[in-house]
Amino acid sequence: MPDLRTLQTFLAQAEIDEAVFALRPDYRALLLAVDGLEPGPSDATTERLLEQAETAAREALIDRPVEDLPHVAAWREAYRAFGAKPQRTRNSLEALLRRTATGLPRVNRLTDLYNAVSVLHQVPLGGEDLDRYAGSPRLVRAAGQEPFDTTAGGEPVLERPDAGEVVWCDDAGVTCRRWNWRQAARTQLTDGTTAALFILDGLGPLTDGALTAAADDLVGQLSRFGPDVQVARRLLGRP
Repeated sequence: MPDLRTLQTFLAQAEIDEAVFALRPDYRALLLAVDGLEPGPSDATTERLLEQAETAAREALIDRPVEDLPHVAAWREAYRAFGAKPQRTRNSLEALLRRTATGLPRVNRLTDLYNAVSVLHQVPLGGEDLDRYAGSPRLVRAAGQEPFDTTAGGEPVLERPDAGEVVWCDDAGVTCRRWNWRQAARTQLTDGTTAALFILDGLGPLTDGALTAAADDLVGQLSRFGPDVQVARRLLGRP
């Protein structure tokens, strides 16, 4: 049986640096630590959810471009605040919405699920393998020397974030660059993941209630992935 107290302790040590709040005082992160999942490849359930998300996105974009959606626009402003160009490095929500015209990716059960919830609720949402974490998550502005492991052309590559870039990290290095742009290979979800960390990102246009509703939807879906699923959650915002 997964230990709920261990999940709660992990989240209690999560931090957001004041330098991040200086960029966007309205930023909030809702963290979910989940254990007891039964992993697997994409299946009929996640296929239905992805199809629902694709339909919802197409309807939302009938009369306006992606960048005019309020939460997408807010994230574009946040990226500019730390020097990123949103036309070149899109936040995760915008990147997914732009793919709905031709179809969202089908990756594995957990990834498909959080991608669908992200699009349905129009909130950036990332998922990582909790067992591959070294310490608890921290959101900081990078010094520029932190390691970030990724792939290029199918080969492993070690990168460094730009100085001042907003990054999620743990004791071993960067786990996600540019707030919610690209996740590290080390902590990515796989067909074998049984414990996961999910991060839901909110800016001004998105209320705490809407952020919570997205998390509730995700938890409800995850609870069907095994009889012993345990979930701890924590909302982080400016003190």
